[in-house]
Amino acid sequence: MASTCQVLLDDVNAAQADSLTALAYAEAKRIEVKYSRFRDDNIIARLNRAKGRGVTLDGETVTLINLADLCFQLSGGLFDISSGVLGKLWHFKQQIQLPSDAEINALLPNIGWQQAQWQAPLLTLPAGMQIDLGGIGKEYAVDKVAQLLENEMRLQQIGSAFLVNFGGDIYANKLRRNGAAWQVAIEDPQHLGASKLMVSLAQGGLASSGDSQRFIEVDGQRYSHILNPKTGYPIAGGPAQVTVYAQNCVQAGMLATIALLQGEFAEDFLKAQDCRYWL
Repeated sequence: MASTCQVLLDDVNAAQADSLTALAYAEAKRIEVKYSRFRDDNIIARLNRAKGRGVTLDGETVTLINLADLCFQLSGGLFDISSGVLGKLWHFKQQIQLPSDAEINALLPNIGWQQAQWQAPLLTLPAGMQIDLGGIGKEYAVDKVAQLLENEMRLQQIGSAFLVNFGGDIYANKLRRNGAAWQVAIEDPQHLGASKLMVSLAQGGLASSGDSQRFIEVDGQRYSHILNPKTGYPIAGGPAQVTVYAQNCVQAGMLATIALLQGEFAEDFLKAQDCRYWL
């Protein structure tokens, strides 16, 4: 998941904790192996080297592609799983020179989810297009691990509360045994390591999206890692960070990321969704 992953269990014994965390680890690992773009032996690799041929997807992957399609529609094309190819030019690690217009323009024809042919379960990507589910994968893993824990705890008749936290993407199942909500610190994007505020989370998903840890500065200009798939350049003018609460982590993450992609119109988008958010 390229981040710190935690499962917090309230009021369980050592054996129960070991069993439940082992299940959580196995599920998170399964999802990472299946959908990581850094592997050459999974469904993402198969799709990305299909060269215009259709690939029939399993049910779980159909669910994720449908979610990605929803994100694309809701964002007006700004949340685009085919934009990951821009990472070849924008590294955001010790980058001292911006990519040229020519380099960016050479990649843009291969970006644009609307060019894909999606008739579930068959997905056909144009030759040269590559997809990356990283924008929704971690949040999906949080919800799947939470679902697995809830099912297993029901079988074992364990009534404990838990919180799943994968790199700041969070889901809590219920109030703690003492009746208190989980206290979640939201990092201050201007002062890394310091908290901006505390959010009381009784049940549901919480996700943050921002550029406080991934950006570059070139000639005194700051460039966010949040890229506009239509131009190939970073989004400008938006908030440094968006945090959203929703019924589940996938929904919270989707809204937070799409809001950030709206740039200066981020808050207008969030207000239109009628959701709880923090900027």
